[in-house]
Amino acid sequence: MAKSPSFVCTACGATTSKWSGRCETCGAWNTIEEVKPLSDGPGGKALGKSRGTPLTLTDLSSAEKEPPRTVSGVTELDRVLGGGLVKASAVLVGGDPGIGKSTLLLQAAARFARGGMKVMYISGEESAGQIQMRAQRLGLTESPVQLAAATNLRDILTTLEAEAPDLAVIDSIQTMWLDTVDSAPGSVSQVRSAAHELTSFAKRRGISMVLVGHVTKEGQLAGPRVVEHMVDTVLYFEGERGHQFRVLRAHKNRFGPADEIGVFEMTGRGLIEVKNPSALFLSERGEPAPGSAVFAGIEGSRPVLCEFQALVAPSPTSQPRRSVLGWDGGRLAMILAVLESRCGVAFAGLDVYLNVAGGLRISDPAADLAVAAALMSAREDAALPSDAAIFGEISLSGAIRPVAQTENRLKEAQKLGFTQAILPQARKRGGESGLELRHMADLPAFVEALFGER
Repeated sequence: MAKSPSFVCTACGATTSKWSGRCETCGAWNTIEEVKPLSDGPGGKALGKSRGTPLTLTDLSSAEKEPPRTVSGVTELDRVLGGGLVKASAVLVGGDPGIGKSTLLLQAAARFARGGMKVMYISGEESAGQIQMRAQRLGLTESPVQLAAATNLRDILTTLEAEAPDLAVIDSIQTMWLDTVDSAPGSVSQVRSAAHELTSFAKRRGISMVLVGHVTKEGQLAGPRVVEHMVDTVLYFEGERGHQFRVLRAHKNRFGPADEIGVFEMTGRGLIEVKNPSALFLSERGEPAPGSAVFAGIEGSRPVLCEFQALVAPSPTSQPRRSVLGWDGGRLAMILAVLESRCGVAFAGLDVYLNVAGGLRISDPAADLAVAAALMSAREDAALPSDAAIFGEISLSGAIRPVAQTENRLKEAQKLGFTQAILPQARKRGGESGLELRHMADLPAFVEALFGER
């Protein structure tokens, strides 16, 4: 019996049984598309290693409990993957156009190939000759990577079946199409079907599959969200075009920690690993200036120091502007409200601009205190101590709450030459860090200590 068609929202991926002009889930207009059901797979297969025998966790061998990993030699990439590439896994890599996704994966494919893996790079956006030109510019022509330019998924799977590579890179999933799905390449049904076929093939044949995905103007991976659920790992390649820094961030990882980051620098010879990202993000920091504060943060499992820059100026309009780059705009509004309510510092009639230097994006809540310090420094036109690192979470009551991994933050600050740290009042004292520690119990005490009584 044939299955009835379903309808999917291209904006949020919600599925409905009938078409409508407006998605009831996200409220977007004219985003509902009909999706024909996938053909039924072969039935009658039992679960487990043999027919009729279920598999329990106690039956797993030691090799099956710990999936074997292959290290590429690109330390930053291996860190984000959780220690290396896992066999029979599917990895989805997304990022803005021109950010360097193809460059990163071509370099990684070359390193894997030189390490003994059989690697195939399949592009639906470039010809094999164009890929060779890029490889020549990157100095990768001696790497034994097999290249192919194709978009028909049936041909690609047939080639993968015959060649049996250890790693296959598909660039990109939006260009792949199945002749069994009646829609254009890049549509919801094509992307979903192609991702399903490639992921299933990787699991069946034990091939590591890396898929490149485009992103929308909102910064989300294009296509249905179900694609992110299909794969094992979702990586975002972030960065600003005006900066040479690139950050590879894990948003999902079944084989390692999420929110881990790897830092690269874009050069004329491709992407170069950054061993000490804190020194890189602070390398262009000049003389102490009002509105500048150094934040000692934690990204994934590594401490990273970066600079918050704030500018406070009189607003020429009745509605002051709040502009944020690299941080959460809603959290900035909360910090401004706490400063006004608990400390009596008004920002009414003032435009507020906040930026994270270097194009880095910060999600650590411990950045609250550094942001408050940068805002007060800009408003009072008073520079903060250049040798001070700041971190701490601010609550709505104005209290400064302790944060995790305090010792790692302090060690990183000391390694980069900082001599003092402003941090929350600790419940228990840690080991000696070699820094002068200035503990703050609440935001009013912090403002009074650094900028005088309000």
